[in-house]
Amino acid sequence: MSIRYRAMVSSDWNECLAPCSPFDFISYTFPGLATDLSRIFRLYTGNRIRLADATRQIEKLLPHPITPDRMDAYLASSFSTYTGVPELIEWCSRQDILFMINTTGMIGYFQRALAGKFLPRVPVISAHPMICYANQDSDMPDFIELRETEDKGRNTAAVADEYDIRSDRIVIIGDSGGDGPHFEWGSRTGAYLVGSMTKPSLADYCRTKGIGIDLRFGINAPQKKNRALRDKSHVDYMDLVPLLEEIAGR
Repeated sequence: MSIRYRAMVSSDWNECLAPCSPFDFISYTFPGLATDLSRIFRLYTGNRIRLADATRQIEKLLPHPITPDRMDAYLASSFSTYTGVPELIEWCSRQDILFMINTTGMIGYFQRALAGKFLPRVPVISAHPMICYANQDSDMPDFIELRETEDKGRNTAAVADEYDIRSDRIVIIGDSGGDGPHFEWGSRTGAYLVGSMTKPSLADYCRTKGIGIDLRFGINAPQKKNRALRDKSHVDYMDLVPLLEEIAGR
């Protein structure tokens, strides 16, 4: 280990740090699949089906593989984050705070986003291997496979253990029921839990499990149409800096 990190952020990506779903690049390439993909996304983020079931359904829908050039075309057209996300990642790097992306999104998406300089480099990314490309860049972060939502907590724990980061210096950020198991792990171990534009599915999960969300960041997601999730003007992730400074100083 070349860096001794003072604290750690483990955050979901889709509709949490960025206004996109894990499957938008598939909809971009195959527009006819958009309705089915949206339905599958709602099912597993609402904890109504397993992530493994969702990926099996998606694999059956794909008429052709998503090649790197198709992923690059999607990113060039559509890549976006919420306000302050790149700046917060870079600030964490300067402050020796490990920023980990922990998501059901695809490894291949992040490989191409990093190769295209759309995203600042992060030390570790936990993501799904359904779409994954040959790694030709030695400067890529460590990728950890995530195959079920429960793997978020396991992967956070493994990284924290590797870098000797105490659980009370871990901040977990999530938005939907798919982050529920991550919040459950964090609640059990003493991590700080941030609901980002908290959806009813996460609020319901936490209420059912008796999990207290330490901070609800941004406006809560509406019950039905999540249009607010695509409006970046109402939230700035750099507003989390004072919290992270406090956590890192424990």
